[in-house]
Amino acid sequence: MTETAEQITLDRGEYEALLARLEDAEDRAVIAERRNDPTLPLAAVERHLAGESLVTLWREERGLSQRALASAAGISPAMLNEIERKKKVPSIVTARALADALGVGLDDLFA
Repeated sequence: MTETAEQITLDRGEYEALLARLEDAEDRAVIAERRNDPTLPLAAVERHLAGESLVTLWREERGLSQRALASAAGISPAMLNEIERKKKVPSIVTARALADALGVGLDDLFA
């Protein structure tokens, strides 16, 4: 490596090692970020693929009754029931309240 006030020159091997370290750091950052992402068990994913509501699946994963989730989200149990049965589409405010109550992102509920 040579260095001047304005420039640093690296050998190819040093440059490639630096790139490899950068890629490793980026990979570790992605893994750490994904570790914090909520995930559903495979059985729940299969139920979603068969047509079940993600709201229902996340509610069950969190161990909440419809009444408890509705209360936490500030909506009626009847409204939650219709959302879970896909009879009603929630407003963005209601969707955000449900996501917050379940501790997931909007994209985890309405993907």
